[in-house]
Amino acid sequence: MRLIPTVAVLSLLIAANSCTTGPADGYAIPRTGVWRMEMDITGRSLPFGFQLERESGEWVMRILNGSESIAVTDIALAGDTLLVRLPLYDSEFKGLVRNDSLIEGEWHNYLKGPDYKIPFVAHAGRTHRFPGESNGQALVAGTWRVRFGKNTPDAFDAIGIFEQQVGGAATGTFVTETGDFRYLEGKVHNDSLLLSCFDGSHAFLFAAKLVGDSLHGNFWSGTHWQQSWEAVRDPSFQLRDPDSLTFLREGYDMVHLSFPDIDGNMVSSADPRFRGKALMIQIMGSWCPNCVDETRLLNEVYAKYHERGLEVLAVAFEKYKEPQRAVAALQHFRTELGVPYPILYGGHASKEEATKKLPFLERVMSYPTCIFVDRLGKVRRIRTGFYGPSTGEHHGHYKRNLESFIETLLDEGGTAGR
Repeated sequence: MRLIPTVAVLSLLIAANSCTTGPADGYAIPRTGVWRMEMDITGRSLPFGFQLERESGEWVMRILNGSESIAVTDIALAGDTLLVRLPLYDSEFKGLVRNDSLIEGEWHNYLKGPDYKIPFVAHAGRTHRFPGESNGQALVAGTWRVRFGKNTPDAFDAIGIFEQQVGGAATGTFVTETGDFRYLEGKVHNDSLLLSCFDGSHAFLFAAKLVGDSLHGNFWSGTHWQQSWEAVRDPSFQLRDPDSLTFLREGYDMVHLSFPDIDGNMVSSADPRFRGKALMIQIMGSWCPNCVDETRLLNEVYAKYHERGLEVLAVAFEKYKEPQRAVAALQHFRTELGVPYPILYGGHASKEEATKKLPFLERVMSYPTCIFVDRLGKVRRIRTGFYGPSTGEHHGHYKRNLESFIETLLDEGGTAGR
């Protein structure tokens, strides 16, 4: 989602769109099928797989992370230059097609600044995520108690959930108090675990060694973040209750907010359309993959329960400081995900600003955060973070709990306004 392309990129897109028959004669055309990309993050290889196809004459890329498949259709090939724009996040691949099975270039993530880029090389026909054989010498399958950044100011706890197939192929994720680390895929080789993920926003790499019954490793997020982590097996380990981390300031039992929606209309939680209804207020950002996961679930529950009296409001805090770019990103987000409920623009994506704009909250700890308001306008629950589909049973449990709680709110009477 490149909202304001540079002049060079615009020129390239115009050239690509004017080319209806494909690249000019003499230029290589990428072969269809399985590809493997390696991103160079400060000298370390972050690999992932993708499928490249032609459907009805159009290019389609499917980025693969474990059981996740991300379809990318905004692809332009002009001469030997390939542009691939990711569907939800303001990032893109710019590459040169060296031959039908080799592409080299850079991934640009404009949300992190105009100069944030990571070199990549992609090879056709390579099916292994990480090179070399996988084997099952180390057993990592199961649930682990994890500490990221031990003895540092940024330290935090997580639950590691790993699955391991015969031969050493591995998948999993990390669950934290503010969300999850998406679909991770990799391998076990001798005493080492390697996992990676690329989803258009995040470029994650995890490496660890098994020492006894504990894991000791490092985590890289793109080129801007590195952190150590340690883990021990602990199937009973739990994080703090997500409903206990964000709360109302003393003296509040209701919420009141008023922001413009992304069509320019002022919307207030006190508007008549919300009076006497159960209301979910989602604090989110279009740049946040966990918010994307939660939005898909909110679309489901809105469709299921809206006629019975459920309303949903999203309040977005965006990475762009310029309101026009922020609103454009949110309009794209609404279109891509088919969001049926109002999305309000709250301001810049800092937790400090969100806390200032939402003074009834003690603090905003995470994007997303969801506030549940009953038919009488009272806050009944505040959920911090979101456990997405990659977390397996954690996601399933939350979805069942969510629908049960919505049923409770809808079954309660009350017609008082907010």
